[in-house]
Amino acid sequence: HCFGSQKEYSLPCGLLKQTALNKIPGRFQLHQEALPYLPVPPLQQTLDRYLLALQPIVSPEELSHTQKLVAEFRKPGGVGERLQKGLERRAKKTENWLSDWWLKTAYLEYRLPVVVHSSPGVVLPKQDFLDRQGQLRFAAKLIEGILDFKTMIDNETLPVEYMGGKPLCMNQYYQILSSCRIPGPKRDSIVNYAKGKKQSRHITVVHNFQFFELDVYNSDGSPLTADQLFIQLEKIWNTSLQTNKEPIGILTTNHRNSWAKAYNNLLKDKTNKESVRAIEKSICTVCLDAPMPRVSEDIYKSRVAAQMLHGGGSRLNSGNRWFDKTLQFIIAEDGSCGLVYEHAPSEGPPIVALLDHIVEFTKKPEVGKSSTVPLPMPKKLRFNITPEIKNDIEQAKQNLNIMVEDLDIKVMVFHQFGKGFPKSEKISPDAFIQLALQLAYYRMYGHACATYESASLRMFRLGRTDTIRSTSVASLKFVQSMDSPDKSDQEKAELLRRATQAHREYTDMAIRGNAIDRHLLGLKLQAIEDLVSIPELFMDTAYAVAMHFNLSTSQVPAKTDCVMCFGPVVPDGYGVCYNPMEEHINFAISAFNSCADTNAARMAHYLEKALLDMRILLQAAPKSKL
Repeated sequence: HCFGSQKEYSLPCGLLKQTALNKIPGRFQLHQEALPYLPVPPLQQTLDRYLLALQPIVSPEELSHTQKLVAEFRKPGGVGERLQKGLERRAKKTENWLSDWWLKTAYLEYRLPVVVHSSPGVVLPKQDFLDRQGQLRFAAKLIEGILDFKTMIDNETLPVEYMGGKPLCMNQYYQILSSCRIPGPKRDSIVNYAKGKKQSRHITVVHNFQFFELDVYNSDGSPLTADQLFIQLEKIWNTSLQTNKEPIGILTTNHRNSWAKAYNNLLKDKTNKESVRAIEKSICTVCLDAPMPRVSEDIYKSRVAAQMLHGGGSRLNSGNRWFDKTLQFIIAEDGSCGLVYEHAPSEGPPIVALLDHIVEFTKKPEVGKSSTVPLPMPKKLRFNITPEIKNDIEQAKQNLNIMVEDLDIKVMVFHQFGKGFPKSEKISPDAFIQLALQLAYYRMYGHACATYESASLRMFRLGRTDTIRSTSVASLKFVQSMDSPDKSDQEKAELLRRATQAHREYTDMAIRGNAIDRHLLGLKLQAIEDLVSIPELFMDTAYAVAMHFNLSTSQVPAKTDCVMCFGPVVPDGYGVCYNPMEEHINFAISAFNSCADTNAARMAHYLEKALLDMRILLQAAPKSKL
């Protein structure tokens, strides 16, 4: 599935600027309406760039076959022109010609489990609490931070983000709280309770596989303080000391069609229906996890990443989740913490901005005295488990445990340098890291592969992402030269700089709405919508190769020393996410154990070597005239 769950973002760091907004009625609307519409790129331009993108990844025979198909497709008055006109008409009558299509194809119609295949996790720095008391204090402060951020969303005082001086679409921020995915037999949907009269006033807390509805506002509408929240969390803890026999949350880890069946089954019972609705309507979920199994320091972060992505399996913390919930914060008794989020409503950057805010907030000292009004007991959500539901849970457990065993994930903190080094060489840190990935892959496999890096389209109204194709003619030239004895260091360094320059140019093109991937997808979906036969161009081997992303990558920069992680999007691929800090770079690399050709630790090793070799090369070669 080519569009899996690409975890988005790519902008060379430092381009995200913020300005504050003061609350004026409809301020968010005014901001949104000032944003430009996503353009439909010119057809000929996309076709030329498509052939260029194929060059480093397909054989000359395949390329010449595709050139014929492209020539046919681009003929005046031909099928390409007809589809292009259809897209242009669509762009005129919608707010964003792509966003609905993308939401459906990339997420809602994608049938593999959201766990591992779609939902990204984030590993936060380990907290230094060592017991339940510390865990609950931290959780209380974290919830207070979430509510603080929610106030900015509700009042529309969220700082507008800028990229290269242009304001960005802020819509995703309004989709991440009080929302939830709902499974359907062929296509899922999303419900959002953030708007309207009946706004959510509670969060869901899960402990020992048991769900609780916790009201987080006082009767006067003020949010509960950390002290009040701590008292409430303690009540939850004390009434759920034993692990629940049936981990109902495990159902959300299943294949979407199976889960849709089980969901309908579950909701036949009135009590179950009320409990499920309470979870769906909650602002977010907070998972109070059992401690992680003790492991050595060097694999600790990788284990936490796995906990964030899938919970460690049915015997560990996977039952302590509701994976359809957009936001789930995870805090374990041993200090490991982070979050997992359902990808459909948002890309990584808004999630990380929320996280940065919360992490900063947790460091603030408590202010003022809390009210001493006794608070109501948080409501335990009850479930009636029929034999049929029990069977659905058993099936989900088995499938999940297979998935858990199959995920190979490695978190690597690269300590030798951070984004400061490429910057000192006047190279975009993102381009530098992407080129290192190309070099690592080429050294491991002897050839280049289709590489996906997400680019933000948030300069446009309701913009999501497009693909930066990091494998280019220039990147292949560089990686081939790198270990070649007949090239001088000067030549190699020159090729390296050219390749990073090419990456920069593709990135700029992508964020301005001129990349090729979403345009090609649009043409294909337009053909399907017009009920015409799918053009041969899309049935071609080269197209399948171009869409088989062995490297699915994303830069998600954060102020917090964290790293996002996600699964590969193809069975024989890698998922690579990175957060470049000033003096180090956090990487999370995933692969599947079921594929004999991929190995996350081996990729990490080659990536580290590539980064170091590229630094040595640039330091050895005098700066060019380029």
